[in-house]
Amino acid sequence: MIRSSMIFKKKLAFLLGGLLLLFLSTAWTFNRKEKIAQLNKEERPNIIFILTDDQGYGDVGFNGCKDIPTPNIDRIAKNGVIFTSGYVSYSVCAPSRAGLITGRYQDRFGYSRNPLYRPFDENIGLPLSEQTLSEFLKLSGYHNMAIGKWHLGVHEKFHPMNRGFHEFFGFLGGGHRYFPEEYDIKNPDSAKNEGQSYRTKLVRNNKLVEENEYLTDALSREAVSFIGKKKDKPFFLYLAYNAPHSPLQATQKYLDRFPNIQNNKRKTYAAMVSAVDDGVGLLLDKLEELKIADNTIIIFLSDNGGPIEDNGSNNGPLRGGKSSFWEGGIRVPFAISWPGKIKPGTRYDNPVISLDIFATLASNISGAAQPKNMLDGKDILPYVQGKRSGSPHDYLFWRHYDQKNYALLDHSGVKQVILKDSVIHLFDLKTDLAEKKNIASDDRKTTEQLKAEIKKWEANTLPPLFYGLNQEEQYNKEQKEKSKPKN
Repeated sequence: MIRSSMIFKKKLAFLLGGLLLLFLSTAWTFNRKEKIAQLNKEERPNIIFILTDDQGYGDVGFNGCKDIPTPNIDRIAKNGVIFTSGYVSYSVCAPSRAGLITGRYQDRFGYSRNPLYRPFDENIGLPLSEQTLSEFLKLSGYHNMAIGKWHLGVHEKFHPMNRGFHEFFGFLGGGHRYFPEEYDIKNPDSAKNEGQSYRTKLVRNNKLVEENEYLTDALSREAVSFIGKKKDKPFFLYLAYNAPHSPLQATQKYLDRFPNIQNNKRKTYAAMVSAVDDGVGLLLDKLEELKIADNTIIIFLSDNGGPIEDNGSNNGPLRGGKSSFWEGGIRVPFAISWPGKIKPGTRYDNPVISLDIFATLASNISGAAQPKNMLDGKDILPYVQGKRSGSPHDYLFWRHYDQKNYALLDHSGVKQVILKDSVIHLFDLKTDLAEKKNIASDDRKTTEQLKAEIKKWEANTLPPLFYGLNQEEQYNKEQKEKSKPKN
């Protein structure tokens, strides 16, 4: 009898404990929703992320450009901070985007190549184990839209609306043609390769669009429309222009602005940048019209340096361009406007990286969720505000897995570049921004120390998860082998 009573008491205690846990869990969820709703009413900051494609470091007014006026992009810089040493985590499109949207070195999760365009291959895309900035902000009570270039996976499971965005307008591959009369492949799933994907119809959410505007203008139109819709939540707009990425195509309206540029490639490039600048102006004007400019964070940068020979871009005083680990490949135009947090007209010279954007937002948005994964970026706001001295990072790292190229930049401005795993360059960027004088043989101690730091960092990286654009033959051969019947 005593034993039965004890068993009953234990069962009752277990049941009551379960009910208590259920109550506490429900109460926590309810309280979090209530807190988020309250924060929404208190006007949490909206976030606009403007990303250009293949724009040179020297091709914005705030970095000294003379032949291509960018008055509207310069408004962002004037109203906030210019990062004179602003970097991205890779020197080509897709890996750079994977880094900035996760706040983590893309090498940690194997997104180290520009992917092949394969709509039905569920292994080619940003791993679902990685939390995107949009997923994080969705958990934090934001309404999110992606506009323009995606390049983080074409398979359905990688679609922007399956990665934290409520809305999408644009294209899924790595580039696109600009004139709608050239969109002669109706279904994006029908494109057999990257080149064909440039000619597909645009997509709104999951439906095909009959577009009739020049692509850059269409993306700007959609951005202005999105922020003009009344919302009961703060919003996150990821506006990823594909301009001025090739193919070089511009309307006469924009070409006519540059009669003094004689080089046709540079002239078309200038026209494409000018189209982006017009779109940025429309966006900024809309924020002012709606009286929400003072409650909106605006982030502007390019995904990598300009490919000078390909599109006529200009990386200013920097050596090299896209695809390389010289400064011209990884140092980009980078500015942030954050009313009430960042003093207008600020310049910040210590190295920062695109990975810092996620970490900075996560650390400074009231009521934000906790990031799912460890971030490699740092909260740079205290440094920009002058509340913290020194540099946010001890080291920044870059790796080309296939070419066996590496780069490291330390907090003092000393940079190491290793080519083909053996040819070592060392530069002091404070006195040699153009990377002309290799001092590796003069400072063997620093050279060996930085090599050791790269090895230490690389121990926490993965090989690429999929074949890249220049490996189509290997990919097709592998797929053919997989499709053979097994005995």
